Amino acid sequence: MMATAARSAWSWRVLFVTVATAAVAVSLAAGQRVRRPELVPAMFVFGDSLIDNGNNNNLPSFAKANYFPYGIDFNGGPTGRFSNGYTMVDEIAELLGLPLIPAYSEASGQQLLHGVNYASAAAGILDITGRNFVGRIPFNQQITNFQSTLDQITDNLGADDVARALSRCLFFVGMGSNDYLNNYLMPNYDTKNQYNGQQFADLLVQQYTRQLTTLYNLGARKFVIAGLGQMGCIPSILAQNAAGICSEEVNRLVQPFNANAKMMINNLNSNLPGARFIYIDVAHMFQDILTNGRSYGFSVVNRGCCGIGRNSGQITCLPFQTPCMNREQYVFWDAFHPTEAVNVIMGRKAFNGDRSVVYPINIEQLANL
Repeated sequence: MMATAARSAWSWRVLFVTVATAAVAVSLAAGQRVRRPELVPAMFVFGDSLIDNGNNNNLPSFAKANYFPYGIDFNGGPTGRFSNGYTMVDEIAELLGLPLIPAYSEASGQQLLHGVNYASAAAGILDITGRNFVGRIPFNQQITNFQSTLDQITDNLGADDVARALSRCLFFVGMGSNDYLNNYLMPNYDTKNQYNGQQFADLLVQQYTRQLTTLYNLGARKFVIAGLGQMGCIPSILAQNAAGICSEEVNRLVQPFNANAKMMINNLNSNLPGARFIYIDVAHMFQDILTNGRSYGFSVVNRGCCGIGRNSGQITCLPFQTPCMNREQYVFWDAFHPTEAVNVIMGRKAFNGDRSVVYPINIEQLANL
């Protein structure tokens, strides 16, 4: 045990204190392609099903994707990703020169070296969000889980080395979708009667600010915050009206959250010494993909590749259901989530896009600071 701990501590020290400059190799990790040079030591990921990669697999939860046809295009098959293949953070990890980031539920030892993914399907900024799915890991608990990881690293490395290392790592956070879809818009929640749209957005971002500040206090310095997409245009919402058109009511409902989140990152950049927060305008990206689908190679923008009912969105993708064959032409994989093709596009835009999609700088620029 002592020899293993010593080797582990040495590995962390080499990784974080003298970061490798040329890690170009074919990774052994499932789904990984050719490695680029590493731009950051590690990436830590917090979020919901858009970027969950298996943390719900062993929970007593209805929010799972560890079955076929999920992962049909992923090297290794179903993993718990709510996609046919890559998620957005998979693409970003690859662009950063990192291996695919392991799920917290499965990561240990050497697997921790390049970061951990704590995201959980049905999770929200608010602890009560997503309770219809029973098991899920809310953002507060994800932060607690990160603290456990941090304790493991600190035991081996020491607090000073860890603090220096963390200041160079990326912290990707994408929360808030479920606070609307699986809280505010759910009939068995009283939230809608307690708050109007603006009040609810204010409540969420006040809590979000506290949570991100907690991560800062734990040593995080470089933050990537993903806004909410055009949720009124997902197949699950399209299927709720006979015309199968986007719900402008839902799209308008989430606009105050995105506006508040942009204001929040400006305030945090001003108030937290040494912190750099950037904001991914997912709504802008997604609207562009929906409006100009054909220019991106998409021929189907209004129904899921795998699902049942109107817009393939009334019931989401079921175990062993046969999905569409031309997945690269679909924007949506199931009733709620985009295809790998969309995730890759959005990951690349977030990585090196201009200020119309990522503000005030992009991920590549943040990584190089």
